[in-house]
Amino acid sequence: MNADAHDHGEAHGHGHGHHHDTEGMSDGRLVGAVVVNVLLTVAQLVGGAISGSLSLIADALHNLNDAASLAIALFARKVGRRPADKLMTFGYGQAEVVAALINLTTLIIVGLYLVYEAILRFIDPQPVEGWIIVIVAGIALVIDVATALMVRVGAKHSLNIKAAFLHNVSDALASVGVIIAGTLILLFDLYVADLIVTLIIAAYVLYQGFSLLPRTIRLLMHATPDSLDFDRVVDAIRGVDGVLNVHHVHLWNLGEHARALEAHVQPQSASLSEFAAVKAAIRTMLARDFKVKHATLEACEAGEHPDEGPLQIPHKA
Repeated sequence: MNADAHDHGEAHGHGHGHHHDTEGMSDGRLVGAVVVNVLLTVAQLVGGAISGSLSLIADALHNLNDAASLAIALFARKVGRRPADKLMTFGYGQAEVVAALINLTTLIIVGLYLVYEAILRFIDPQPVEGWIIVIVAGIALVIDVATALMVRVGAKHSLNIKAAFLHNVSDALASVGVIIAGTLILLFDLYVADLIVTLIIAAYVLYQGFSLLPRTIRLLMHATPDSLDFDRVVDAIRGVDGVLNVHHVHLWNLGEHARALEAHVQPQSASLSEFAAVKAAIRTMLARDFKVKHATLEACEAGEHPDEGPLQIPHKA
């Protein structure tokens, strides 16, 4: 007996074009955040060039990266809304995960570049104008806080938007640090403060990049969702009435939020109609207990070992 779990239409029926990850946040807010960050970047670059402040230029590069990240997230969000088709049968939701990988990789490169520039400036110190640093950084602080508030709503639902929100929060903190550095230069001629603040900004950038990168890579590699216990899911399927055993279980994310499962189920009955009821019970349980909305279940006979899946799940006594 070999019963396929879905017809072709059901495989497309569970919303693989999910875009609820930015619920409550309009595209207009993202566009506004991009524009504000670009304008702030220009102002900081001009101020940094005039004053000779590396920390101000460092903060400008971080803001530019934020603007680019938001722009990529906006583009990926639009792509992710496209419905499933013959090319992308699961839909385009994975586009946001790809965008996250691009953003985080760029973020790490920027952080490493800032460290490099700080070392060069330490070897060859340059004069710095404290007043320009304080004024421009003060303006940046206000804009950073405003931008963070603009994207805060979407941060709960999207890895991309969450990263952008954390970037803007850290930008605000960095602006505070730049103001402190400018003040120390004005009061005590402590020019090394500019280099120290630059390294602190770089540390924030690198921390953000490396902390979110593992999850992004796991999503792209179709790893088991972080919040799910694989063994619990398998045991729950085995606990459904009419199931003798289950093996060749695959559990992964479709995009950032939608979860999918594929498994070979050994039913107690050889009746196709009874197995249809078993499949319905398994899907209901998976959706209720594990938020798995897409499940492909195939029946197999006792002793049958299909070779299309490498993972064998031993039966527990």
